This record gives sequence, C-alpha cells and structure tokens, in this order.
Amino acid sequence: MLSRCATSAIAAALLAAGCVIVPVQTQAYDPACRLVTHRIELQPVVLGQLNSCSGQGCEALVLASLGVTAVSAVVSGSIAIIGNVAYWAEHRAGCAAPPPQAPVAPAPAG
Repeated sequence: MLSRCATSAIAAALLAAGCVIVPVQTQAYDPACRLVTHRIELQPVVLGQLNSCSGQGCEALVLASLGVTAVSAVVSGSIAIIGNVAYWAEHRAGCAAPPPQAPVAPAPAG
C-alpha cells in the first residue's frame, strides 16, 4: 500500500492541470430532412497548472481542483443530456413533417 505522501504525489501529478468540463453546441446539416441539427458535446478546458506546491496546501489545492472538475462534469453533463433530448425532439418533429414543396401553378381553364 502506498504511503499518504506517495498517494498525494501521484494525485498531484495526475491533476497537474486544473480543468473544467464545458458544454459546447455543434451543428450539422441533415440533407434527408433538409434542416440543421444541433448537438451538445462535452469538452475539457484547462484553467491552469499546479506547478510548484508542497505540503498540506498542495493537497488542499489538488482536492479543490478535483472537486471543481467533478462538479463541472456533473453540471455540464446534465446540460448536455437535457439539451440533446430537446434537440432530438426538435429534429424528430422537423423531420417527420413533409419537406416544403414549391407551389404548383393552377392549370388554365379551358
């Protein structure tokens, strides 16, 4: 079993960069339905690095960084799930409708 100091050093190395998870909206064109589809994806964003720290202050900083990353993943994941369900429903409704057609001119009477 690793000592507490070794465990802290490994955690600090793994979490050397403070990062958060953010939801990002992407778009694509669906030619079959003739509409633009939307989707939310999660992307990590690096905020800063923990270059030189030692002792209890470093442990607290690593734990805070881990907590911020976890909270941002939960919040952003929830946003992505809700947004993607809404976009899926929007796509389904838009694709179920028949595509718009050009108006047809009435035939001449005669």
